[in-house]
Amino acid sequence: MASNVTDTALLLDVISAKDERDTTQAKLKLKNNASANYCFPWWMNAERTGSEEINVKGMRIGVPKEFIEGVSPAVKKSVWNAMHKLEDSGASVDEISMRGLNLKYALASYYIIAMSEASSNLARFDGLRYGLRTGRDEDWHTTFSRIRGKGFGEEVKRRIVLGTYALSAGYYGRYYLKALKVRTRIKAEFEDALKKHDILAMPTMPFVAFKLGERIKDPLSLYLADVNTVPVNLAGVPSLSIPCGFSNGLPIGLQLVGKHFDEDTILRAAFVFEILSG
Repeated sequence: MASNVTDTALLLDVISAKDERDTTQAKLKLKNNASANYCFPWWMNAERTGSEEINVKGMRIGVPKEFIEGVSPAVKKSVWNAMHKLEDSGASVDEISMRGLNLKYALASYYIIAMSEASSNLARFDGLRYGLRTGRDEDWHTTFSRIRGKGFGEEVKRRIVLGTYALSAGYYGRYYLKALKVRTRIKAEFEDALKKHDILAMPTMPFVAFKLGERIKDPLSLYLADVNTVPVNLAGVPSLSIPCGFSNGLPIGLQLVGKHFDEDTILRAAFVFEILSG
């Protein structure tokens, strides 16, 4: 999204602006130091103010052990090194347990929901109203199949097929509705953890990036790479990924998670860590 935290904050400031034509946007009361948009004006002067005014003193950071267990040693070491830097700067860091959060069910639930929504939302791309037109029409089934076959890549087609299956008669209640219930429990678990901590910190991915094309023929292993990010997406809480180290020349990501509509706290912590990391 951006090459540094300040630019990320600037982007948030732009995309969070009030839109009179959007009736679905949240109605928020801006904080005392807020700008006309959602974000905060000190980001515009962040390069000049440095980290003295923007600090993490007194900030409570929780590190869920469920997100640390099973990750590669290099990733684990980099994440804890980052926590020690923030701790030395005045934050309090605690290892916590999110016992109600089962990462195995979170991953499965996310992909059931995501693929079901992909199937539903992409149904309109039939070449008649939206999507690719091949220039010649035959009977509906042939035309529809050709357009969908040529217009979508392999991963998109895989998600449509799996999502259609999860939404089909006899499986809708067994898969999709249960996945929605799991999402509700995961959301409550994050909200409970964030009542006691200002932000949560965890690895973005459980291992260092694999080579380009290395796992393209194994979709399941690709989906498993998302084990630390999909619970956050299910909960709908804001998060930010920032580099916290390197392994064999490849960056390791630190994921900072905060309360709903409290992106400011995440950005503050990320900015301070960016300064500390040089």
